[in-house]
Amino acid sequence: MKTNKLPIASLSLDLDNQWSYMKTHGDAGWESFPSYLDIVVPRVLKFLEERKIKITFFIVGQDAALEKNHVALRSITDAGHEVGNHSFKHEPWLHLYSEEDVHHELAIAEEHIEKATGICPTGFRGPGFSLSSTVLRVLTQRGYEYDASTFPTFLGPLARAYYFMTSKLTPEEMEKRKGLFGKFREGFRPLKPYKWKLMGDLIEIPVTTMPIFKLPIHVSYLLYLGVFSPTIALLYFRFAIALCRLMRVQPSLLLHPLDFMGGEDVSELAFFPAMNQPSYKKMAMVGKVLQILSEHYAIAPMSHHAAAIKQCQAKLSSVKPHFYHQVTN
Repeated sequence: MKTNKLPIASLSLDLDNQWSYMKTHGDAGWESFPSYLDIVVPRVLKFLEERKIKITFFIVGQDAALEKNHVALRSITDAGHEVGNHSFKHEPWLHLYSEEDVHHELAIAEEHIEKATGICPTGFRGPGFSLSSTVLRVLTQRGYEYDASTFPTFLGPLARAYYFMTSKLTPEEMEKRKGLFGKFREGFRPLKPYKWKLMGDLIEIPVTTMPIFKLPIHVSYLLYLGVFSPTIALLYFRFAIALCRLMRVQPSLLLHPLDFMGGEDVSELAFFPAMNQPSYKKMAMVGKVLQILSEHYAIAPMSHHAAAIKQCQAKLSSVKPHFYHQVTN
């Protein structure tokens, strides 16, 4: 992989565990915290090591609080990867929390993530892209370097509708989750990183979507397209990367554990798109996606992306940065 003179593209993985998917989906049995971390973490680390790639793993604090997961989680930082905070309880209605509750949610997650991995996170991504001005304010107060919770696409409501159709949620539970994957207006958010107004030096690094069209390009979506035609899915991604280069967007690409797992690994999550594909097929597709990305960008963890943004802003301090004036819940 070429890295010299290439712009940075950040790569991250939301380490959502089996129980967190079941909880959001309304499935019984999540309270016992069933886990596949001992399967997927070694698989992902081997995959990344073979390609000499370092990324950011956003870890759920509840997983870090359980001793049974410590070996898997510690192996992430032992391999030289960054860890971020993905909340403690992984509730996509984090934007409904009070400021006191957000502080507690982040603090307890930080404590357990540091205990399990040896590193205290300085980056955050909300579960289900849940975000609010309260969350941003608490992140600033707690000294976070960056947030990565925005997902600029118009398709969030469609994704949420599909999720609800396959779920066993009550109307009350759906109401709590009505912000899952964001609202239509999320599509109007910028793709390039920026600072939040009145939030100090907190940088927002959006999950990249296709420039102009704001269609998803995260790997789970590409795998879904690949079920119908792997060739079309890869052409779609190449087109998106070409638009990123044209619009000077340095991508921040998102992975999930299920990108590396098939129905043979966890049949309980068969309701997810592309879970009818075997893991070896999905991993082969992920490899091709990252190869395309690495042809044009130097793949790096989120913190490297944030540092590069700060350095660029320092050089261009005379240029007025882009702000969002407020966050609406």
